[in-house]
Amino acid sequence: MSTLTAQVPLTDPELKLLQTLVYQECGMFFDERRTHFLRDRLQRRLKACNMESFYSYYRLLTSREGKQELVALLENLTVNETSFFRIRPQLELFQKVVLEELLKRKQERRDWSLRIWSAGCSTGQEPYTLAILVCDALAYYYLRNPLPFEMPTPKPLIPPPWKVEILASDINYSALLTAQQGVFSDAQMETVDYTCRLRYFDKIGDKYSVKPALKNLVQFDFHNLKTEFLPQRNDAIFCRNVMIYFDEPEQKRLVEKFHHCLNPDGYLFVGHAESPFGLTTKYHMIHQNNGTVYQKLEAVK
Repeated sequence: MSTLTAQVPLTDPELKLLQTLVYQECGMFFDERRTHFLRDRLQRRLKACNMESFYSYYRLLTSREGKQELVALLENLTVNETSFFRIRPQLELFQKVVLEELLKRKQERRDWSLRIWSAGCSTGQEPYTLAILVCDALAYYYLRNPLPFEMPTPKPLIPPPWKVEILASDINYSALLTAQQGVFSDAQMETVDYTCRLRYFDKIGDKYSVKPALKNLVQFDFHNLKTEFLPQRNDAIFCRNVMIYFDEPEQKRLVEKFHHCLNPDGYLFVGHAESPFGLTTKYHMIHQNNGTVYQKLEAVK
């Protein structure tokens, strides 16, 4: 087979076939505004596979042997735009209001567990940010609400008897690998202040590595939001700038899934351009200082 130098011709019906396959696999919907992006990413994969026709490529994608190529295509269709402490007003709402309420409620019930899910975690900056915010919030909360438990030496990030679990998931395997390594460049650390760097990162050459104690709080895993098998019993879910890739029916299904995945009175954080309103009546909006979160309501019978 010859090496490709020109683009492979692609008809509208062929593009529609690919759109349908992608939608069935992961729920991403490419409307007329994004077909150019889809065409561009498809041409990249055709060139990488050295294929001269869409038909041959589609046969590969739908074959048992083509599972890895399907994963590669889906990875190329996801935009891994992320950063530490992204959308600060929302994170301040999470730390100062949501976490405060959660910790108080759980202490009253003598439930010392905290579980947070970062859905669509990309290369890891969001879940590590959440881990930092939880550690800081717990340290401050512990000072004001001391418990009769002996503090180990050296002092742990999470004071006993609290247990914190942050699950981070994505559909992009290569992004998850980068996230698990937890090593970031100076440019990626631009939004992390000096004190935070000292406490939670080790400087190794010109890179910053997440300290093991913080890294141990985060569990990375592959999850496709299209599936029904999603993490349960979450106190808070962050799924920011993910639903914008879905059409309205898939968005409705997703916010319903999140409702089932949240603990009673749990919290859902989505991007500024996203909202469960108009999709479901099972959430109550909390807006404070330019930050917004949606709290789970029990289903109305």
